[in-house]
Amino acid sequence: MNLKMIMALVSDERTQTVIDAAREAGATGATVITSAQGEGLRPEKTFLGLDLAAQRDMVLFLVAAPKAREILETIAKAGNFDTDKGAGIACQIGIEDAVGLNTQLPTLINEIEDEL
Repeated sequence: MNLKMIMALVSDERTQTVIDAAREAGATGATVITSAQGEGLRPEKTFLGLDLAAQRDMVLFLVAAPKAREILETIAKAGNFDTDKGAGIACQIGIEDAVGLNTQLPTLINEIEDEL
C-alpha cells in the first residue's frame, strides 16, 4: 500500500483540534509526542536563563497516499497554520513500507477504493 506520514508540529492547545480535523478528513489514528521544542525565524528571548519558547506537540499520522494532501490541507486550516504566527507547521513524507497496520488496513482500503 502507498502510504504517507504527515508530521505536524503544533502548539499544545491546538493538538486535539488538529487530530479531530485529520480524523474527519480520513486519518485513522495519530501518535502525539509531547514537549517538543524548536526555534522559528527569530529565537525567543530568555528571562533569567529560562526559555520562553512555548512547548509544542509533534503529531504523526500514517495515511493512505491519495488522502494525504487533503488531510494536510485540512489540519493546516483547522490549526490556522497559515494565519496565526507560531500556530504550527506540517509536512508529508513518503513511506516505503510499514508493518503493524492490520487493524487499520481495511478502513484505509475502504476509504481509497474509488481511487485505486
